[in-house]
Amino acid sequence: MVKTALVVIDMINAYDHEDAELLVPSVKRALPPVMKLLEQARERDLPVIYVNENFGKWRSHHGEILDTALAGPHADLVEPVRPDESSYFIVKARHSIFYETPLTYLLGTLDVSHLVLCGQVTEQCVLYSALDAHIRHLTVTIARDAVAHIHQDLADAALRMMEENMAARIVPTAQALD
Repeated sequence: MVKTALVVIDMINAYDHEDAELLVPSVKRALPPVMKLLEQARERDLPVIYVNENFGKWRSHHGEILDTALAGPHADLVEPVRPDESSYFIVKARHSIFYETPLTYLLGTLDVSHLVLCGQVTEQCVLYSALDAHIRHLTVTIARDAVAHIHQDLADAALRMMEENMAARIVPTAQALD
């Protein structure tokens, strides 16, 4: 039996970077579907794993990362998706959720073989994470309305690449956890 985990990528964000102005409108559109996925995963008792950049603060832990994001200019985009006490939280330094993180080990201990990815940025972290999941022989689903982009054309191309080259299922949120 295939076990699924929901992976929330970089949604705990301070939005104080150079592309934030381009990203925020897309995050605002993706936020309700991300919230719906979180609700559905928690109702089904599926693992919810946040994988988040650390803003270059190597001595921080997930609480500090959350506090930094909540103190940022767009706390309204963070508060609705904040991790709960049952969530897992992994800190990453690069684009992929797997690169130099304990995620592969965690997925093995949870017996997870299917990832539903949501979050940001479609044409960067989501794309590279889907590729790394694929080469680890994990099944990947992308909730297309629950991912945010900086550049629409690149996001469209990234979704097509994930579907064509990585056998990812690209579906609406309503079908992502099926």
